[in-house]
Amino acid sequence: MNLTFTLIEEITRNDGSIYYELGNITENSRAEYAADHGFIKEVRILKMNVPRSSHLEKVEAYLNETYEELPIECDHFPEWKKTPEIQKEMDQILLDNKLG
Repeated sequence: MNLTFTLIEEITRNDGSIYYELGNITENSRAEYAADHGFIKEVRILKMNVPRSSHLEKVEAYLNETYEELPIECDHFPEWKKTPEIQKEMDQILLDNKLG
């Protein structure tokens, strides 16, 4: 995949637990579709126009190299698992955007 991420989303799993993910308009549309069809409970955009940083670029590169882009109308909602190193970068993105 070759996506540019500009959003931070809060995703609520069906069990009620929450995680944060980078996204863009297309990924948000996929998450909204997933919520409408019961694959996840809810998605909320917490931050738009996330500033480009070395942390964001590292997470973005990892996601683009590791995962394939799915169509909006799919039969599941994949949660992107991150390595401990990439999760630290994601945590820093949340802190930099006053969300962590």
